[in-house]
Amino acid sequence: MAESAPLFLQLAEQIESGVLEGTYAEESQVPSTNEFAAYLRINPATANKGINLLVDKGILYKKRGIGMFVAEGARGQLLAERRQNFAEEYIQPLLRAAGYLELSSEELISMITDGRNQPASGGEGAANARAAAHHTATRGKS
Repeated sequence: MAESAPLFLQLAEQIESGVLEGTYAEESQVPSTNEFAAYLRINPATANKGINLLVDKGILYKKRGIGMFVAEGARGQLLAERRQNFAEEYIQPLLRAAGYLELSSEELISMITDGRNQPASGGEGAANARAAAHHTATRGKS
């Protein structure tokens, strides 16, 4: 999540990631609002807002007098939500672009499979090339 996102959303995202990664198992207790606030150096009301967002989504629930817990099925719910977001954000645009380029399903699958076998730094090379081109284009212009 972007650093510019509101702090309560950043906290909710952090807790969700903890659930997905297994840091917070289903039916396990999560830190309290005050603990999150102290650790992240944010206002407890802000931490409470992030936690309540997850309560409203059914990811967390409160045991009165004990604390907040991860709901049963929360990980599966989050995986389904993240997969849907992934499809909307990445797969649909990919399929549209492949259609414009008249790529067959086989060609697209081959490109994806070949891409998996490439070093992870492939995207960095393109970014570095853009940065170098920008630097060259703007050199001497002040």
